[in-house]
Amino acid sequence: MSTTQAAILIADEMHPSLFAMLDEAGFTYDYQPTIDRKTLLTTIAPFEGLIIRSKTYVDSEMFDAAPALRYIGRAGAGLDLIDMDEATARGIRVFHAGAGNRDAVAEHVVGMLLALFINLLRADRQVRQGIWDREGNRGIELMGKTVGLFGYGNNGRATARRLSGFGCRVLTFDKYRTNYGDQFAEQVTVEQIMAESDILSLHVPLTEYTRHWINTDFVAQMAKPFFLVNASRGEVVSLDAVVAGLQSGKIRGACLDVLENEKLKTLTPTQQVTFDYLRQADQVILTPHIAGWTHESYVRINEVLVRQLTSPPAPLR
Repeated sequence: MSTTQAAILIADEMHPSLFAMLDEAGFTYDYQPTIDRKTLLTTIAPFEGLIIRSKTYVDSEMFDAAPALRYIGRAGAGLDLIDMDEATARGIRVFHAGAGNRDAVAEHVVGMLLALFINLLRADRQVRQGIWDREGNRGIELMGKTVGLFGYGNNGRATARRLSGFGCRVLTFDKYRTNYGDQFAEQVTVEQIMAESDILSLHVPLTEYTRHWINTDFVAQMAKPFFLVNASRGEVVSLDAVVAGLQSGKIRGACLDVLENEKLKTLTPTQQVTFDYLRQADQVILTPHIAGWTHESYVRINEVLVRQLTSPPAPLR
């Protein structure tokens, strides 16, 4: 790809390391991190490239307003903000930076599990309050657990690698891949994961197939009581199903980095009741969509994006 006249509109806040990388690669760019959608629609027409993070939905309206657009870079792993069918139909290349934050996501997943298994957060609170309860905080070990991973892309593979080091047996299913099993995870069916897993960890994109995949029926069909980890997209999991599973004992604990509605001030009354239960439950760990959100990954995401922008066309996945 020639970079001599490649003008890119950067429509979201980015780590400043990106600009030196684009300069070195020969790109020109317009950095507008606070641009709103209305302004973006009237500004994007002359640009060949668009870089977004989390606030901009690129749909047919946006594509119609961008006749010169040749590629889109997503500074993150998920592509649910982009109408991929429309991009493909228009011949627009789409890049994402899943390789940029995979290690951060994997470490976050393991960290949440360890904290849950050894009652780390509760024990810390108690000691600060002068409570010295050793038996009440007796933990369990990751060693020997069977972990089922839904999704075996960048994040799934990085997570499997780390869990293997803890002596876990790792099973994985990925709807979009073939022959993907490796030394860290065994390729199996959904049914086998549901039959054998002690822990279920989600590493899938948000699609019509995965939306509310983990619902009341799914929880009921799991063969054993299990721990649930979601560091993918909040809408993959029904939080009402999680609460019901926790109350029944079918879900032994949950590590949730993402929620169905992450704008906590806009929760409906029903959502508020569900969230209140989760935030008060000792067997639940909540984080604010920060898996993959490290100082190192912030820079690495930019490295991955620029490397793809300057490389010949390659399959997205």
